[in-house]
Amino acid sequence: MTTLTQTKDERINIRLEASAKATLERAAQLEARSVNSFIVASALQVAQKTIHDHEVMELTEADAHSFLDALDNVTANDRLKAAMAEHKRRVITK
Repeated sequence: MTTLTQTKDERINIRLEASAKATLERAAQLEARSVNSFIVASALQVAQKTIHDHEVMELTEADAHSFLDALDNVTANDRLKAAMAEHKRRVITK
């Protein structure tokens, strides 16, 4: 059985007020974690939410129908026709 290990060789340094440090230490202690582990897990959770919020568009059902209707009624210009032909040439569908 092989085990993959990930090296932790990246570093981020932060400066903060004593009260903020005390709050982080208390929260980490309440979860029985190291401060480093608590900060990394918390920051990653917020980072993933931020990325999701910026990359994912959620539509209502009515908005989705409007969007799909607009796509169905697109008039293809020469550039779009060329792009569609290039896609057909490059992509093999099963």
